[in-house]
Amino acid sequence: MALSIATWNINSVRLRMPLVEHFLKTFSPDILCLQETKCPNDLFPSKPLKALGYEHIVMHGQKGYHGVATVSRLPLTELVERRDYCGVGDARHVSVLFHHRNKLIRLHNFYVPAGGDEPDRTINPKFGHKLDFIEEMKLLHAEAEAGISSILVGDLNIAPLEHDVWSHKQLLKIVSHTPIETEGLIDVMTKGAWVDLMRRKVPAHEKLYTWWSYRSADWVAANKGRRLDHIWSSADLEPHLSNIAVIREARGWERPSDHVPVIAEFDF
Repeated sequence: MALSIATWNINSVRLRMPLVEHFLKTFSPDILCLQETKCPNDLFPSKPLKALGYEHIVMHGQKGYHGVATVSRLPLTELVERRDYCGVGDARHVSVLFHHRNKLIRLHNFYVPAGGDEPDRTINPKFGHKLDFIEEMKLLHAEAEAGISSILVGDLNIAPLEHDVWSHKQLLKIVSHTPIETEGLIDVMTKGAWVDLMRRKVPAHEKLYTWWSYRSADWVAANKGRRLDHIWSSADLEPHLSNIAVIREARGWERPSDHVPVIAEFDF
């Protein structure tokens, strides 16, 4: 039995619930991780998700900002973690534990701070917060729990590789692709023994995007994208990765998010 996990920065789950429903009906992932839900837990729209068979829902939300949620057709254990990165009370992380066939898997769902517009922490506290968040993520190891595999997904708000952006040279001083950010995120991967699954299926020399700005009048023609959304895993799961799908057409749906869903499929 295959396993499929999707990640999507939905940019307000209540506003875009029709898109979520359409996505689930069309692609039917086993688990969907949402970011930027902008919704407190008590107002999360669980009913339409449960009607589609996604009966297991874990949220970490807050009013108007941030927020992550993991919705699943597979049972989730009671061992849920909601880490307060940087200790500021933001809802930016939730992890769940689930069984699939003979494996026990910890699934982390992240929404990393965007960092504002100016890549200088001395004049932009938002950028400093982002750097501190990434520094704390370096403590997260893919093999932290004995006998438990790991998957990490989410909007990490950094495009780490040269071809994760439309123009490496032009974006070197733009937040999300500055060297201090890209080196920091690669350090998170290296220190945590994480595998970048998307780049296992799409070679690093090929362009790969998951986000297109609202500011572009014609995002299709301009195609000035960035890969801000990621799927990583512990090394033991890499051999089981069968496919990565970036649902690019979702950027053209009615009232879309500026991010599109990404789906990882495993053959176990």
